[in-house]
Amino acid sequence: MRKIGLTLVLILSLALLSACAHTSQTAVTGTTAATLDAIVQKGELVVGTAASMPPFNMTTKEGEIIGFEPDLARLIAAGMGIPLKLEPMPFSKLLPALETGKIDMILSNMTMTPRRNLKVAFVGPYFISGKAFLTKEKTIANAKNTVEINSPNTRLVALKGSTSQFFVDKLLSKTQLTTAASYDEAVKMVIDDKVHALVADYPICVVSLLRYPDADLLSLITPLTYEPIGIALPGNDPLLINWLENFISSLEGSGKIEILEERWFENADWVKKLP
Repeated sequence: MRKIGLTLVLILSLALLSACAHTSQTAVTGTTAATLDAIVQKGELVVGTAASMPPFNMTTKEGEIIGFEPDLARLIAAGMGIPLKLEPMPFSKLLPALETGKIDMILSNMTMTPRRNLKVAFVGPYFISGKAFLTKEKTIANAKNTVEINSPNTRLVALKGSTSQFFVDKLLSKTQLTTAASYDEAVKMVIDDKVHALVADYPICVVSLLRYPDADLLSLITPLTYEPIGIALPGNDPLLINWLENFISSLEGSGKIEILEERWFENADWVKKLP
């Protein structure tokens, strides 16, 4: 009887451990988070983008999403051997969409911050950016530090949910900050003199000078901060992270990233396609 009792206890213990292990894995990975196998099995890579951050990502007059990151996303999907689906949404909605499994990864000029990295994984950087001002005011355009414009009389705008918003909240806390849902909205506020300046990554500011040559806009080309831009993805699948790291590394090594940079950052012909 004692041997039977011990055997029964052992069987129940193993069953319990197995159930706990299964529960633990489910809790960590979640049921909606993307894995490399799941992405390949469904036959489609869904990439989230704001589609309004030229030249990183933007929407043409015909409604086509183009830019540096859409091209990079197409290379990634091709590497997986599946089609790409670009899912446009406001920048502030991207991380929640990733966390709930609505998209597989984010390519949308997203800075790899420790705060974001607590919730999602990042691969990169594939581009180094930095903060700058887009303005009509010469004093703001030429400012080399935040002290010069950190005043209650200064009105600024930044993209909602962006590191630019965090930058203003932390280092320009005395200014009046308005958040915008898109860069098109934010730039228009500067042009219409509703704010003194837009705080954004310097490529966004430089491109705005090209898009609106008659708006008397100014921008400081030298970035005020260091902004490593990367791909955000769920942290539940080491294989997906490893695959993407190796793939981006191969693109950099082969010079394809450099070709994309030349196409979108050194050539402004695409500006004519925008609304």
